[in-house]
Amino acid sequence: MNSPSYSYNVSSSLTYKDASSAAVVKNVIVVALGLTINYINGTLIHTFRKHQILYVNPRYILFIHLVLNDIIQLTTTISLFIFGYAFYRFNASFCCLIITLAVFTTLNTPLNLAVMAVECYIAICLPLRHAELCTIKRTYILIGWIWAMSAASTLPDVFIILATEPSEFFYSIIFCERDNLFHHPISINKRDVSYMIYLIGVWLTLFYTYFKIFFAAKAAKEAKSSGGDAKKARNTILLHGFQLILCMLTYVAPPLKKALFYWFPKYYAHALFASYIIIQMLPRFVSPIVYGLRDKTFRQHLKKYLLCSV
Repeated sequence: MNSPSYSYNVSSSLTYKDASSAAVVKNVIVVALGLTINYINGTLIHTFRKHQILYVNPRYILFIHLVLNDIIQLTTTISLFIFGYAFYRFNASFCCLIITLAVFTTLNTPLNLAVMAVECYIAICLPLRHAELCTIKRTYILIGWIWAMSAASTLPDVFIILATEPSEFFYSIIFCERDNLFHHPISINKRDVSYMIYLIGVWLTLFYTYFKIFFAAKAAKEAKSSGGDAKKARNTILLHGFQLILCMLTYVAPPLKKALFYWFPKYYAHALFASYIIIQMLPRFVSPIVYGLRDKTFRQHLKKYLLCSV
């Protein structure tokens, strides 16, 4: 059976083959993990919608946007994973649609994490101005800007395809991966530059907010005041950093694939599958932990919905 791609934000054009039993096991694992994560995330969204204390809080609005983005991202990438096994090649227009959505949501994640880190920083270091700076209206405007920035990085690739490829290309059957679709040199160079800007900008934001919150927690401890909120915010930023590390590994996929082939030539397919699980799915499992399970307000409302009880 043909193996699908594993180019961590979509797929990757590999020529190896999996045995039928291995293909079934891998698909079952991916679908089971995807359904589990999406069930938890769906429960988080349902909990958010049912309680006013949650949907009027900018922090939870940003969190639920991240969760919704994860659902879309997981659904598209798992669909590509399954289609890669079931069909191997399919229509280029449909491939363009699903890959564009996958890239959109992949780029949204680090930007959303950066905005959430800034909100934590304002809540701890500028508490008197938090209500003024972090309003519901501004939160939705920021979410709009997140999508606009992702669009500015992704849509030019679509326009380049429309301008350079003949119309027959969009009716052709191709192996669906980003490099097969957005293969123009301009697209490749633009992608590398935009990824570098994302890496630098988001990591500078996380480092700045973390150290500011760290020193705020230290000062609160020395003053013998309650530093619990600052400590919790600091740990939240650390979790964001861990999640971001996993997400950013998608941006170094080409050299990572070469390294895996060099290290595990006999088990290359299995190594790529493990990388897909760690890089593509594990970050989406971290999101519910950051607020859904660690946050006291969210947790007390979440329990009954997660267990389907009244």
